[in-house]
Amino acid sequence: MTYCVGLRLKAGLVLLSDTRTNAGLDNISTYRKMFTFEEPGERVIVMMTAGNLSVTQTTLARLQEAIDDVDATHDSSIMKAETMLDVATIVGDMLSRVTSETRERMDRMTQAANASMIVAGQRKGGEMRLFLVYPEGNFIEATEDTPYLQIGEHKYGKPILDRVITVDTPLADAKKAALLSMDSTLRSNLSVGMPLDLVVIEADTMRIAEARRISANDEEFAAMSAAWSQALRDAFTQIA
Repeated sequence: MTYCVGLRLKAGLVLLSDTRTNAGLDNISTYRKMFTFEEPGERVIVMMTAGNLSVTQTTLARLQEAIDDVDATHDSSIMKAETMLDVATIVGDMLSRVTSETRERMDRMTQAANASMIVAGQRKGGEMRLFLVYPEGNFIEATEDTPYLQIGEHKYGKPILDRVITVDTPLADAKKAALLSMDSTLRSNLSVGMPLDLVVIEADTMRIAEARRISANDEEFAAMSAAWSQALRDAFTQIA
């Protein structure tokens, strides 16, 4: 399984994903689930994936083929699309087609062919936007009332986001909240695992400000996890 979370704030975007695809005792695999597409100063797009690996890899491969196509148009390539809404539409259409094709084969083997994606970014002249794209190709968008979206094993990491995150949250605090949301998920679900991929995009820059892979022995992440655990224990003992 997986856990991916995206936050859309006034200050920018924070995106975080794990890399585990199977947590069986003798079959643990690691695959990147975050993919970036960038033309600095003009547009930046980030995608995160969850679900059937065959579906997500095929979808991303076909989106890349469309980008590389010399005859690509604003209707076929996410790097030529006129708005982030158009980007989400292109991704949704492709995900829907691949899901349908794969499902026909997988259904005969009683295996699931579902996948979902988070699509985020900004194009020059447009607003930052964050979408959750469903297997059928339809999508929802993050709003001021709900400025974050999750896919995968989201329930363990949701409480801290609900309590802390608003559209006015600074990027540094949002990054910390996303990492603690992931830490809670890692502790409660073995199907989510290290390493992690983190991307931060500052508003109206159309470029990635920070891209970081966090390994299992990352001292900064370990210290944050330990401090959070201690803070929770202290708060628990102080409640009458």
